[in-house]
Amino acid sequence: MTEMPTPRGTLTEGRALSELTWLRVGGPADFLFQPADVADLAEFMKALPKDVAVFPMGVGSNLIVRDGGLRAVVIRMGRGFNHIEIEGNRVRAGVAALDAHVARKAAQAGVDLTFLRTIPGAIGGAVRMNAGCYGSYTADVFVEATAVTRDGAIVTLSADDLKFQYRQTDLPEGWVLVEAILEGPSGDPEALAARMEDQLAKRDATQPTKDRSAGSTFRNPAGFSSTGRADDVHDLKAWKVIDDAGMRGARVGGAQMSEMHSNFMINTGDATAADLENLGEEVRKRVFQNAGIDLEWEIMRVGEPTAD
Repeated sequence: MTEMPTPRGTLTEGRALSELTWLRVGGPADFLFQPADVADLAEFMKALPKDVAVFPMGVGSNLIVRDGGLRAVVIRMGRGFNHIEIEGNRVRAGVAALDAHVARKAAQAGVDLTFLRTIPGAIGGAVRMNAGCYGSYTADVFVEATAVTRDGAIVTLSADDLKFQYRQTDLPEGWVLVEAILEGPSGDPEALAARMEDQLAKRDATQPTKDRSAGSTFRNPAGFSSTGRADDVHDLKAWKVIDDAGMRGARVGGAQMSEMHSNFMINTGDATAADLENLGEEVRKRVFQNAGIDLEWEIMRVGEPTAD
C-alpha cells in the first residue's frame, strides 16, 4: 500500500464519486483530497509518490466517472478556492468559484463576462475546457492562470502555455489549476443583468435544466459552434444530426437522450455510467451511419469499467 502524505486538508480513502458528479454515477476514487489552500496542495503534490495518478475534479458538471471508479487521487477544490476579486476590468477567481457567480459579480461591477452565466460548472473547468457559449469563449477573456505542477511547484500560465482550442487546452497531465484572471469589456450593470436574465430564460426554455444531465454531450461538428445569434445556421449542430439519426429520446437502461434537447444525456434515475456511455456510443454510431459525421464527446469520461 502506497504511503500517503498527511495534509492539512481532508484526505479520504475509497470515496464514492457518484454523489460528486451532476450525472450521479461512478465508482470510488482510491483517495479524495480536498486541500486547505494552495500551499497545502503544493506540499501534498510534492510529497505524493510519483507513481500515483492525480485527477483534478471541479463540480463534476461535465463528467462521467465509470462504474469501477478511479485509480487516482482525485483533487477537489472547495471553500479555500472560491474567491472572486475584481479590480478594474480584471476578475481574479479561484477555480472553485462557480461560472454563474463570477458572471454575476463581474456584471455588478460593470464587467461583461455574461457568457459564463449559463455555463454549468466552475472557473477551473471553464479554463481547462475553454468553455463558451453565444460565440464567446474563456480564451477570449483569459489573462493568466496559476497552477500547481505534479512536482508541487506553483507556476503562472499564459494563453500561449495553455494553447486554447475548441473545448480543450494543453494543461500538462497531473497539473492542478488553482486560480484564473479574466478580463472583460466594460458594460452597464443593469444592461448586463438584463442580458443574463434573457440568456437564462432562453436556456430554461430549450434545455432540460431540471434533469440530471452534464450539459452538451457532444461537441458541435467542427466549425459549427453555437453563437446564439438569430442568423445562426442549425444544419450541422450536434442536436440536429442526432435528431436526423432518429436518436432524440433514445434510451439505454436508465440513460436517455433528452426529448427536450437531443444533445443532452440524462440520468432518468437509475442509470449506471455504462448505460450513459453505451447510449452515447450508440448515438455516435447512428449519426455516423446516417450522416458520415464522427461526433466527438464533450463530456469527459474517466476511470475504469466494472469487471464483467
